[in-house]
Amino acid sequence: MRKYLKFTIASSLAMSLALGSLPHCTYATDDEENSINECFQEDGDFGDITDIDNIRDIFSFFSDEGELNWYYVGKGKDQIAEGPKESIGFLKENSAYYLGDTSKKVIYLTFDEGYENGNTGKILDSLKELNIPAAFFVVKPYIDKEPELVKRMVAEGHIVGNHTVHHPSMASIHDKEKFKEEFTGVENAYKELIGQDMPKFFRPPMGKYSKQSLQMTKDLGYKTIFWSFAYKDWLVNNQPSEGPAIEKISKGGHPGCIMLLHAVSDTNAKILKTVLKNFQAEGYEFKSLNDLPTE
Repeated sequence: MRKYLKFTIASSLAMSLALGSLPHCTYATDDEENSINECFQEDGDFGDITDIDNIRDIFSFFSDEGELNWYYVGKGKDQIAEGPKESIGFLKENSAYYLGDTSKKVIYLTFDEGYENGNTGKILDSLKELNIPAAFFVVKPYIDKEPELVKRMVAEGHIVGNHTVHHPSMASIHDKEKFKEEFTGVENAYKELIGQDMPKFFRPPMGKYSKQSLQMTKDLGYKTIFWSFAYKDWLVNNQPSEGPAIEKISKGGHPGCIMLLHAVSDTNAKILKTVLKNFQAEGYEFKSLNDLPTE
């Protein structure tokens, strides 16, 4: 009966795909050192449809071990975004966040750091000038290759979070020791460089997760940090122009927003100060992930 049910649902979803009526996530890849696949929904519309490999991807949520792709539903300027219906029920119990304090005009600024593209120093300059805290999620090779930037992040009061050693889909790793190694490799490199333990904040590579992976992450003492705003900023050879990027980010901010930007983006480095000043002028405050609500 269960097999029949899954077959029926899969067939129905496949038909929806063919008709173009099923919403999807946006995927993108870099040809750089690390591929970066982010999945999100914005302004009520999904992005381009690519890389839907098979029907199993569509109903992977039937299993706690099934791989899911993070997305959010943007509601427009100053309106709180919604998380994915298939996982919203088990995020909180597994210390997973995509929103902070939604009762106030607060934004939590985060950057993913798969590799260095010459922009992080400029980003840090803007944050320092405006006295704004941020979180930088790094892979182990980033710590190894950019120790001075990592030390600067810490010295200037930012969080350096865990983004794994090899940037895999953590939902695909079911062996607890192999799962743990993706965390400890980064932790050890951080402690050797900084001389203290790494903060326990984790950004899942490519936004891929499962109920099981969130539980295993929590068991390691980490909070999983998703996001309620992102935009297509990670394609280094196809950067958004400055005006539309400012408009896009400005419209995506909302109370409790966890904002994801990529430090590889030339555009982000150029517009960041303007964007942050605009938010401050609108009454927004930027807070650290350390200030996330505990309940």
